[in-house]
Amino acid sequence: MTEDIAVVDEIFERARVAQAAYEAMGTQALFDTACQAVAWSLMEPKRNRQLAELAVAQTGLGNADDKVRKNHNKTLGLMRDLKDVTAFGHVEDDAALGTSTYLRPKGVIAAIVPSTNPLATPVNNAINALKTGNAIILAPSPKGVAPLQALLDVIHPALTKLGLPSDLVQMLPVPPSKPKTERLMQLADLVVVTGSQANVRAGYKSGTPAIGVGAGNVVTIVDETADIGAAAAKIAASKTFDNATSCSSENEIVAVDAVYDELVAALATEGGFCLDEAQTAHLQSIHWNDGRLTNALLAKDIDVILAETGFEDVAPSGTRFLVAPQDTISEDHPMTGEKMSRFLALYRASDFDDAVDKAVAIQTIQGAGHSLGLHSADDARARRLAMEARTCRVIVNQAHCFATGGFFNNGLPFSLSMGCGSWGGNSIDGNLNWEHFVNKVVVARTIEERRPELDEIFADYWDAHGK
Repeated sequence: MTEDIAVVDEIFERARVAQAAYEAMGTQALFDTACQAVAWSLMEPKRNRQLAELAVAQTGLGNADDKVRKNHNKTLGLMRDLKDVTAFGHVEDDAALGTSTYLRPKGVIAAIVPSTNPLATPVNNAINALKTGNAIILAPSPKGVAPLQALLDVIHPALTKLGLPSDLVQMLPVPPSKPKTERLMQLADLVVVTGSQANVRAGYKSGTPAIGVGAGNVVTIVDETADIGAAAAKIAASKTFDNATSCSSENEIVAVDAVYDELVAALATEGGFCLDEAQTAHLQSIHWNDGRLTNALLAKDIDVILAETGFEDVAPSGTRFLVAPQDTISEDHPMTGEKMSRFLALYRASDFDDAVDKAVAIQTIQGAGHSLGLHSADDARARRLAMEARTCRVIVNQAHCFATGGFFNNGLPFSLSMGCGSWGGNSIDGNLNWEHFVNKVVVARTIEERRPELDEIFADYWDAHGK
């Protein structure tokens, strides 16, 4: 056993001991207090600002102001969702069925977290783990080590102050490495992976029960019934937030012909600079190399993007993001896929039927199962997308990157990890939440037998088709 593997085994055993003690002490009130300690470790305003600035400095992704907002809102929303929830011990008796239901921890969670959200995602995972009586070991990206370590330097004394073992929340020993992460996943009771699809596949191959999330590549349809000004404002807010680090940031807009020109004008009002064909080709040549994303424009501020592309002299004053009109949808065409930068592709559709076809075609190439956006006054069209598109969320008339992971004005659970179902190759189809961190135990007792007669089940079938 190498030294790297031995150190992973050592911290895992500490987590195992800590989790056993935590569960033995277990009450929901204690678990909730631990969650409050972790949440406030990030949310305290001065510390939130310092950690957000450190995250941007270390990763080179996003911007500090938006990360402050993300850290605050995502953590506050999660705590709202968890308030008054019983996630440990006895939760229900059903006299009619003779059952009693109990919830127990999974044990030690391994959480693989991305550089795009090096603070909000690990805190979200840690809170869900502690709410349910688990310990957690976080595996950050190399660029995310410093901000996560700084956060743990606050979380550990906060837990100790409550009389809880600090080993409940740990980080994989630095420097991160593939062998260390693989060993952690093998040892854990549950693996949660947010980030690259390579990491998700590694989680599934680890031999440990794993929850992974699918690739983002959000397509938003704008139809002829939409409030075009409001749609453009929401698209702009979502596209530019944290420099498009979110997997829920719009990547393609499909506008029906009747409102296409109006939408282009509205996007311009919101700071969207619409490129011509040559400018679009130039942008593509910088952002992709042999079909792979480069770092030049990745999650960068707009002034960096304009300088790197040479558009600073032609972009209108107040430009916030770029709009690249497209005709081609193809696996070999980079603009069809996720961009993680302050620009989006814009497609024209002849009508709503054509818009649906284009959206489905795009997400068949990348982003299946994740989410679609719709700006429309016709709710029937949202319902149609739910039955025709291969998507687990249809986000209606909202800024997509805020809404997909839950927000204060919609009913989705707050989360930074969106399951994409079988379409996205995932074991879950909802937003990752506390329910994925528990084992359910059911006590079953005898009740009065109710055995149906055959005709109760088959009478209609027999009448129609015979015996």
